[in-house]
Parts: sequence; C-alpha cells; structure tokens
Amino acid sequence: MARKKTPGLVKRSGLWHIDKRINGQRVCQSTGTSQLEEAELFLARLTEQARQASVYGVRPKRTFEQAAAKFVLENQHKRSLHSDIGRLKLLMPWIGTATIDTIHTGTLQPWIDHRRKQAAAVGTINHGLKVVRRILNLASSEWVDEYGMTWLASAPRIKLLSDTNKRKPYPLSWKEQDNLFSFLPNHLSDMALFAVNTGCRDGEICNLQWSWHVPVPALNAAVFIIPSEHVKNGDERLVVLNTIANDIVNKQRGKNTEHVFTYNNAPITRMLNTAWIRARKSANLKQVRVHDLKHTFGRRLRAAGVSFEDRQDLLGHRSGRITTHYSAAELSRLLEAANCVCAKDTNSHASEIVVLRRLSAS
Repeated sequence: MARKKTPGLVKRSGLWHIDKRINGQRVCQSTGTSQLEEAELFLARLTEQARQASVYGVRPKRTFEQAAAKFVLENQHKRSLHSDIGRLKLLMPWIGTATIDTIHTGTLQPWIDHRRKQAAAVGTINHGLKVVRRILNLASSEWVDEYGMTWLASAPRIKLLSDTNKRKPYPLSWKEQDNLFSFLPNHLSDMALFAVNTGCRDGEICNLQWSWHVPVPALNAAVFIIPSEHVKNGDERLVVLNTIANDIVNKQRGKNTEHVFTYNNAPITRMLNTAWIRARKSANLKQVRVHDLKHTFGRRLRAAGVSFEDRQDLLGHRSGRITTHYSAAELSRLLEAANCVCAKDTNSHASEIVVLRRLSAS
C-alpha cells in the first residue's frame, strides 16, 4: 500500500509544489523536485524556518530566485526591466538556488569568470552585478516579511569590475564633422546635423513626432517636448531648436504626417545602421558613435561659455528642475545658448553652407 503524501503538496507538470498555510500565511511555491521525499523535506524545512522566525525571530532563508521573482513583480513599470530579466536569466544557473545571505563577490566570481570566457564586455558584466546589488540592497532595506524582518540582515558590498578599456566620448571637431557628414546619405546627414545642434539621442531623433512640436510665437521659435516614455531618464525632454535645427525640421515638413525623420516615408529605427558605419569608415573615423554627436553638442556649449545648468537643460540631463515648463525669458536664454553652436570658428563654415544649400534646393 502506497504511503500518503504530506498534506500541502501537489504535483504539477512533474514537480511538487507547496500550497499550504504555515503560521497563518499561505505559502505557494515550487519545491524544485519531482521526488516526493525531497519535496517533503523541503516543506518540513520551510515549516521549521517559519516556526523559528515566529517564535525566536530567526530570519527565514530565501533563495536568490525568490528575491529575483519579487524584484521583477515589483518593477513592471521599470523601463529597463526586459534587460534586467535577460541578465537574471544568465545569473540563475549560477546563484539561483543560493540563499541571499550567502551571496557576495566571491559567490559571483565563477559567473564573472564564465562571462569573461564568453568574451562579454566589462560593462555587460557590470550590468549583471548591478542588478544583483540592487536586489540585495532592497532585500536588506525595503523588503519586510510577515514577521516584521527584512529579507536580509545587511547587503554585501559588491564591487564592480574596473573597465580600463572603456571607450571615452569622442566629440567631433568641425573638420571631422564636415568630413563624416559628407559621406552620409541626405536623410541621415539631416538627422546627424540635428543631433549636433540639439544634443538629442539616437532614439529621441528616430521617434521624433510632429505632435510633440510646440511653437513659441513670442520668440519666433519652436521647441519639441518629448514624452517621458521616449526619454532614457524617464523625464519629459525639452528640445530647443536653434536656427539650424529649426531649418532641418522645416525641411522635413510634408514628408510624413507622424514622424519628423523618415526614409521612403517610413520611420527610421536607428541612426547606427550600415550607412553610418560605411560613412565613418570612409571618413577614417571608425571610433565615432552616434552618441558622440550629443557629446559634440555638449562640448561646443561649454566652449561657448554656456552655464552648467543651461547645458544640463539643453542636453536633457536630469537636474531636478521641471525642464518643460519654462517662462518665455528662460526659453529665450536657452535659445540664445543653443544658437551659440551654430557658428564655427573663423576657419571654416562648410557644414552650415552645405546644409543651407540643401535646404534651399529642397
């Protein structure tokens, strides 16, 4: 005669699951095993932990997998959650079953070594370490269980890897800009010129929509207000249009009813495409990324003597100020600052001449 299984265990998809009230709290979780004896031991250990916590104040043991699941459920709003989930999937085989009180830099070292053997970049490995660090910090500070205790007594110090080969920003000189842009197709050249005159990111430019365009009649100018869901830092983004950026925008009118920048009447998904790669190779500027156009705008603002606060606002950096609710006087100051980057040094005006010729011919 087969012996009876312990109450509170049910088999689903080949694995035993717990569905039981322990110390007044309903517990529903997988035991991770298909063997009844192992599942019963798991349940007994869980029950004893609950008793220890309730009677003696002993903190229950929780696995990193449990902590990661809680993190994912609580951060459905997080813009980078999809990326975090991908990083957690890579970590699970290494630390998923480990209890969170045993995780530290040494515990993570085998995973780090494995990722290095896979030729993963230091920055990529650090992103994974940051997710682990964030989860453990939450477990030690914000996550409180039914016994009034945090999930973790204290979070370990997880040190990120030093990235000696991390690529530094590469702002373009005027001569390099002329050279690079001359090899770009017209639609991409317009977008690149817009980037060095507004400091917008690749995604912001590709997603730029006419419905975000806001005329400012008092200044005979216009701005774009990009919604927060299309901005990396999650804040609304004010884009001030200097004279060159405004001319480029006007050139795009009538091409598409929704998006400002298109190619063959279709939105452009990214500026870093084969045309960009081919152009920077032809210009002997293989090290230049699309994001360097933003750095170029920032450096030119600084060289023109624009204040740090105004540079922050023009670049869309998070600063604590409500950057989409400026008075006309404040917008006038920002517009004047943005126009500082329109004129080059006295040695060359080729880029602006080229774009003005294009605009007049279109």
